[in-house]
Amino acid sequence: MAIFGFLTGYIVPFVLVLSLIVFVHEMGHYLVGRWSGIRILAFSLGFGPEIIGFNDRHGTRWKLSLIPLGGYVRFFGDADASSKGNTAELNAMSSEERARTLNGAKLWKRAATVAAGPIANFLLAILIFSVTFSIYGKAVSDPVVAEVKPASAAAEAGVEPGDVLFALDGSRVKTFDDVVRYVSVRPEVPIVVTVKRGDQNIDMTLTPRRTETTDRFGNKMEVGQIGIMTTAKSGNFRVEKLGVVESIKEGVQQTWNIVAGTYDYIHNMLAGHMNADQLGGPIRVAQASGQVATLGVAALLQLAAVLSVSIGLLNLMPIPVLDGGHLFLYAIEAVRGKPVSAYAQEIAFRVGMVMILSLMVFATWNDISRLIG
Repeated sequence: MAIFGFLTGYIVPFVLVLSLIVFVHEMGHYLVGRWSGIRILAFSLGFGPEIIGFNDRHGTRWKLSLIPLGGYVRFFGDADASSKGNTAELNAMSSEERARTLNGAKLWKRAATVAAGPIANFLLAILIFSVTFSIYGKAVSDPVVAEVKPASAAAEAGVEPGDVLFALDGSRVKTFDDVVRYVSVRPEVPIVVTVKRGDQNIDMTLTPRRTETTDRFGNKMEVGQIGIMTTAKSGNFRVEKLGVVESIKEGVQQTWNIVAGTYDYIHNMLAGHMNADQLGGPIRVAQASGQVATLGVAALLQLAAVLSVSIGLLNLMPIPVLDGGHLFLYAIEAVRGKPVSAYAQEIAFRVGMVMILSLMVFATWNDISRLIG
């Protein structure tokens, strides 16, 4: 029974969420590749041995594979699922055949086909957020301070109950969530806070404290906090009903917030203000999927949207093997006026594979350490 509960509670939600994200990502590559006239040999959801599949009238093999941890589109002329060109095969092709390969297509067609995967992930996130906002509305609260914790960063800077948080580092904030989102990824980073007190706007500088918090599932994480709270009365907690256009705008904004927050986290991690052990791997994603699934379909879809943005951003990293690595090589080709040599590409792909494997091992080790720690 314990194994059955583990499978249904964690593995099934994880596989469903990941499969949705991967399918949309690979469909982006597939659709733009087809539109660009590139021949596609296979569309696989998962890696490893094929479980079931079929061939369509265009000669593409659609298949479900054994290991549900990703997927790929294999183009004509590819040496493997990473879309590295098969040099020997490409050299033996006619010019007409080469034009139907990813590596032999015009530069803009290659770039569009590769970029379409991450773009599809962002569009999926926007769609999910837009639909959930249109159905459930948006929970908001005003950025009004109800309580200031003694000896906190806010107290030492002079923030008082009743202050309205107007701007952070010059950027306007509209809700209390805006404040939490901005501060949480900036522990030990000075922030200029503008508060509205009566008819005055007052600027004060404070530094968020690094604080360990625990979510409703018992997961611990380190975030930046300044020591303020709001309440339902002070913050005027409410759910705003949104129309279709407003829901789409909010979907775009929410997706952008995740992108900006991710880059803020990476920047502050490299600067030493955030710990790298916050990075999660497959185990943590599976755990989060199972936990969020207990909150309902809407919450699981929201998690899928967040992960879709994360996977889109990950794939845009300029690491060979990833989409961003291909785009980086295409950028070099555009500047040089000729492709990077096959030998240099081979070296780049080998280095990229080592980097990806190292990142996966590091993230998985963080997951295991978190579980046993």
